[in-house]
Amino acid sequence: MRKKIIAGNWKMNMTPTETKELIAKLKSGCDVKDADVVFVVPSIDVTTAKASLEGSNIKLGTQNFYFEDKGAFTGEISAKMILDAGAEYVIIGHSERRMIFKEDDKMINLKLKKAHEAGLKPILCCGESLELREAGTYKTFIEGQIKSAFDGISDSDAKKTVVAYEPIWAIGTGKTATSEEAEEVCKFIRECLSKIYSNDVSEEIRIQYGGSVNAGNAKELFGMPDIDGGLVGGASLKEDFIKIVNYKE
Repeated sequence: MRKKIIAGNWKMNMTPTETKELIAKLKSGCDVKDADVVFVVPSIDVTTAKASLEGSNIKLGTQNFYFEDKGAFTGEISAKMILDAGAEYVIIGHSERRMIFKEDDKMINLKLKKAHEAGLKPILCCGESLELREAGTYKTFIEGQIKSAFDGISDSDAKKTVVAYEPIWAIGTGKTATSEEAEEVCKFIRECLSKIYSNDVSEEIRIQYGGSVNAGNAKELFGMPDIDGGLVGGASLKEDFIKIVNYKE
């Protein structure tokens, strides 16, 4: 059985002061043992979040990094900086990074390799636009994202990678793929991974669904056989996130 992983992507929200306040509201309700819960915060909030989460099982992550260890890369942070500050997870290839900041498949692959080299646990995002979904070419597109991202990644590192399927048309729009639609693609991603590696390896890789996950649909989504939790956006900034984490109740 793959352990569920429920990660809250705070995006560009919460000052360090607000981080302390929000964690105080969420901490006890999100401190569970039957799932990995991750708060993925802006990099400036990592040290505050680390101190605020002390004594809980909640994991800490951040949203981006650069694939070099150090150098003249003004405004960037490295994997080593993230680890030293206290985070252990990092999101790679979110659609907002791909679309707004023009991160391409080559950069995503370099970041995935560097994350594993440094000892970070990556959450690799993939997903299609509404145009690709309507054109019926979304599976070919997603398979291309997966093949490119995992190029040169070993079996052992692949197993440590979390894949997050996020249909772009369902991020922050209020639209959600049905549980059947989400399961179809998550299962397809696992099949793609089995072609690159093996069935044994692909069965160990956790695949999340992300796209307007909320307290009302979490139980049905997370109950699907190939959906191993969620990457949650806006709802992770509210006390409703506690209900998502405790979706079985």
